[in-house]
Amino acid sequence: MGGHRHAAAPAVSLARSPDRIGTTGESQSRPPRNHAVVVEVSIMTPPNILMIMTDQQRRDTLGVYSCDWIPTPNLDQLGNAGAVFEHCTVDNPICTPSRASILTGKPVPGHGVERVHDNLPPDEVLFTERLRQEAGYRTALFGKLHVSSRLKEEHERHPHDGFDIYEWCLEPSVAMQSPFNGYTAWLRETAPDFLAALQRNGRGELHHPEAVHMSKWAADRTIAFIQSMKAERQPFFCLMSMFDPHDPYEDYPFTFRNRIDAATIPSPIPSRATQPDCVQREQQSSYLGRFTDFSPEEIRKIRIGYAVSIAFLDEQIGRVLRTLDDTGLTNDTLVIFMSDHGDQLGDHGLFVKGVALYEPTVGVPLLLRWPSRIAAGTRCTALAQGRDVAATCLTAAGLSTQSCPQSEDLVAMASRNATRRSSAICAYRNSGVNDRGSFWDPSMQATMARNQRFKLTLYTSDGLSQRELFDLETDPRETVNLSGDPAYAAIELALLNDIASFVHDEAAAAPPRATSSIPSAAQRLRNRIKERPHS
Repeated sequence: MGGHRHAAAPAVSLARSPDRIGTTGESQSRPPRNHAVVVEVSIMTPPNILMIMTDQQRRDTLGVYSCDWIPTPNLDQLGNAGAVFEHCTVDNPICTPSRASILTGKPVPGHGVERVHDNLPPDEVLFTERLRQEAGYRTALFGKLHVSSRLKEEHERHPHDGFDIYEWCLEPSVAMQSPFNGYTAWLRETAPDFLAALQRNGRGELHHPEAVHMSKWAADRTIAFIQSMKAERQPFFCLMSMFDPHDPYEDYPFTFRNRIDAATIPSPIPSRATQPDCVQREQQSSYLGRFTDFSPEEIRKIRIGYAVSIAFLDEQIGRVLRTLDDTGLTNDTLVIFMSDHGDQLGDHGLFVKGVALYEPTVGVPLLLRWPSRIAAGTRCTALAQGRDVAATCLTAAGLSTQSCPQSEDLVAMASRNATRRSSAICAYRNSGVNDRGSFWDPSMQATMARNQRFKLTLYTSDGLSQRELFDLETDPRETVNLSGDPAYAAIELALLNDIASFVHDEAAAAPPRATSSIPSAAQRLRNRIKERPHS
């Protein structure tokens, strides 16, 4: 074990106002807290928790998941030193609902955030708040939170986000004027010329230099925080949350371009002529652009940028993990690495994420390392979900998980290689936007249930219902739809029953409690990479 916390001590938590490292983290819009003093006495000293989250990273982009075209030595080493979860499914394929599930430990109906512009209800409590208040953790955020709409978070913190240190940044060139934007404040002090270029060009500023990249900033701030906690007896929770490898794909440092051999990049999975209507609508009106307007070379360019971003963030994560080693905190720290959802990257004729619940979108990497509790080399095939992070952190801190009963402890899951759930569920509820930056009309719904081998997705829109059933063992690329095949009728019925049970619980929780902050036309981000050709 590390040398700074030898003996167990009662964890006494007092309500305290957030403070800061550096110049950010003001909370003038945050309502006052009126929490009672909570005393927790535990036999074992709770671990530090370092949670590293990327944005829009699909599972098959790490070497520990057999990726051979993106170098990820640091994340591979992390996975090999602990547990690799082979079947982690997000609760929703869009940032805001997925992150709300991760941070509350609840499925989408439980917190009510269904769409990208929805706001987490003020009575919801992030598990970080419980770590801080009930277990005496020092908590810090460096980077993206996004449990509410970007317009809401730009101006106002959630009353129960639970962070002592709050250095927020949604993405490099968005909400740069926000008083919470830690990246902008850092650039103002360290790289004013680059800050001016970013303010001037926004997403059009390409190939951000290594020294001023947001991924490096997140790593630098995390390293400083870890070093500041070296001599403390107080445990810490730190969320290092990066924007990459999210589109628009060309903010990667050009100095890292040679890390990727374009000749090794796999070609996209072809689309099928009989895909559901909802999937076809996404193909035609994706906010990134219509798929058929992109050439194979343009899609390859997207994949190159995505891969280079991952190679660069892997190096930054390596710096952070080495800091744990240098400070003697590795054995005292539970490290969690995951992403909020994936990216189609042209697979199935689709870009980014949306209604289509194929594995490149819903399957994410999940790695855990806790030297005293998780055996190195563990491969867990149990059905993990994003919301399980909450119960994992609460359990590690010695706290009850009654606030999130549908969240499971991943440490125990890895040990048993088993889960309570019969299937993993992912629910899209008109969650994303189309090429006009607005929600789909008519609305689109998709609900997916998967067991360890088969996956069923039910798509509904405007009175039409369609299904896709795939055998992920024999058809991992999801190219043969088995729905309606009599040989698989029992499997389809079982998964359909799981979907029906979820929808029943969802109806019982209706209506959704989330409000929305929908951008005006002037506030919409320019997501499109390629315009449609004139006819």
